[in-house]
Amino acid sequence: MQNVTPVAIAALALELAPAALFGLAGAQVARVVARCPVPVRLALPALFVAPYLMVSISAHMFRWEWFALYALLPIAIAWLEWRAAAADPEQRGNWRDALILLMLGLAVDLRWFDRAWPPGLRALNELFLVDAGLYGFLAIRQLTNTGFDFHLKWSDWKIGLRELLFFTPIVLLLGLALGFIHPHRNLPGIGSALLRWIAIFFFTAVPEELFFRAWVQNLLERRVGRRAALLVASILFGLSHFNKRSAHFNWRYVLLASIAGVFYGRAWRKHHRVPASTITHAIVDWIWGLWF
Repeated sequence: MQNVTPVAIAALALELAPAALFGLAGAQVARVVARCPVPVRLALPALFVAPYLMVSISAHMFRWEWFALYALLPIAIAWLEWRAAAADPEQRGNWRDALILLMLGLAVDLRWFDRAWPPGLRALNELFLVDAGLYGFLAIRQLTNTGFDFHLKWSDWKIGLRELLFFTPIVLLLGLALGFIHPHRNLPGIGSALLRWIAIFFFTAVPEELFFRAWVQNLLERRVGRRAALLVASILFGLSHFNKRSAHFNWRYVLLASIAGVFYGRAWRKHHRVPASTITHAIVDWIWGLWF
């Protein structure tokens, strides 16, 4: 992030805390929330507005309309997921789930809310949306088989690295043939390279794998089966890159990202584990950033 100030760092810590709680003790958090009265359960995520308050006031950018959005949107998501849980106890997917996923996906891809934040702090907006989604899907909906778990296992590394080996020859040959990737020499220090990988892992790969695998592919599997869910989720993942690194529809990026999505989705579905697909995703992005 740019524009880093002590207030921005404090806001980042506040936004990382809910994700860390769900990643380390998601089942316990869901049980605690479930014991609360319904009005409290639904109103609790309004606290996610705090980072916006801190940053916007510090940067002299506070607007009541953005405050209302950031306070009410998590409540709306929680209410929709509460109704979805009642209407669809089998968790086969409900129109309310689809509506939330559509809104979250478009808000990130089309940068609907970026104007609310100072330049360089877009990541705070995306983390806010991650927290709101986590609370709705995991604490209220209690969606199963998401695999959002920060307790990494050896099997996560084995599966993640296996899918990386399968995907690498394809992306290299196709990427070079399409002129999408261009090899270059970049040899940062070990410490710098490691920090870059960690940043990609937590701030790029985890949110995208949470959305496309733990939520989208997970819900689609219950409706259309494993193979169709993998294909549809991968295409949606590819399409989410249509405006990346280009002012127009970037079909090369969409194609390669869709293919990548197949291997990320395979890593996730093996044991329904977000860490497995995140490892593949993070290493791909890391290698690309270093040498292509």
